[in-house]
Amino acid sequence: MNGIPMEHGLLLSVVLFVLGLTGVLVRRNLIMILMSLEVMLNATGLAFIVAGSRWGQADGQIMFLLILTLAAAEVGVGLGLVLQIFRRFHTLDADSLNGMKG
Repeated sequence: MNGIPMEHGLLLSVVLFVLGLTGVLVRRNLIMILMSLEVMLNATGLAFIVAGSRWGQADGQIMFLLILTLAAAEVGVGLGLVLQIFRRFHTLDADSLNGMKG
């Protein structure tokens, strides 16, 4: 049993990354932007796992654990920022936040 070819795994990773990038560029809701960032991070993790399994190394799985840790930190900080933005501006529309003053 040979498993899934490397090209198929990398193609799936590219498709997921492009979908996530499209979501980041097109969406206006901050929560949807964060979800698209998560899809992009998972796509890169998938690429690392596919490449690691191709060469029989555990490096891809270790990088995926690092990516999962980064994604968890991004969710924690990102949702905290989203809550503060919603409390202050009463909206999650990214276009309406362009008039922020420091």
